Amino acid sequence: MATDSDTKPILVSILGKEYRIACPPEDREGLLISAAYVDEKMRELRNRGRTLGLENVAVMAALNIAHEMLVEKTDEQPAVVFEPTINERLRQLNQKVELALADMRQLEI
Repeated sequence: MATDSDTKPILVSILGKEYRIACPPEDREGLLISAAYVDEKMRELRNRGRTLGLENVAVMAALNIAHEMLVEKTDEQPAVVFEPTINERLRQLNQKVELALADMRQLEI
């Protein structure tokens, strides 16, 4: 089990910007994979040229990733079991997106 002293910052890069994120050792590989996936999705959206602004690209990428997750979960679980958790998961995802966008705004200042 990891302790607070085991948690060390890890550097991830998304759309050429670097973010330092505190992460326990057992979650580092997953964080790096997740960051690479988010970077890929954001680059795809940005390269299509229809979405302007980094904030809009981030929100659209988050929505697309959430949709992928929901479709995958719905395929794995009966809708009746999954349905009550959708709003909570979307609320959590929205909070994460808002925090990330706030961090980006602070870094840009």
